[in-house]
Amino acid sequence: MLSPECLEELRLAWLPHISDAGLDRLVDLLEKNSPLLIHGCFTRAVPMGCLATHIAWHHPRTCHLTLDAGITWLHHVAGLNPATSQVLREWDRRGVHDWELRADLLAFFRTEQRLRRTRQRAEETAPALVEVS
Repeated sequence: MLSPECLEELRLAWLPHISDAGLDRLVDLLEKNSPLLIHGCFTRAVPMGCLATHIAWHHPRTCHLTLDAGITWLHHVAGLNPATSQVLREWDRRGVHDWELRADLLAFFRTEQRLRRTRQRAEETAPALVEVS
């Protein structure tokens, strides 16, 4: 189970700054148990990276970066200290082979993915407000 501190950081600092493409990428990597998703370092060799790095490679402000993308996204976009991120500390401590952690993260990110898609559909089908003069 994800710790309360980890969940709070995910909700307050990560989710508001993850692009839809970054969210889709994380879900895909977690679902497939991809060897491209690593722990213990931000980037081993492109295209191998941690959670933050894959998000960064799919974010408009950091997609042009390679090895320092995850650090830059965490610090300059999400406003976190990469060395003290609760999410990355948990990810690095438990590792990519911890099935419970992967399942919890996958469930968390899938829920966000569904919420975003529901909001997007609602926005697309909502009638436009017409300003009357």
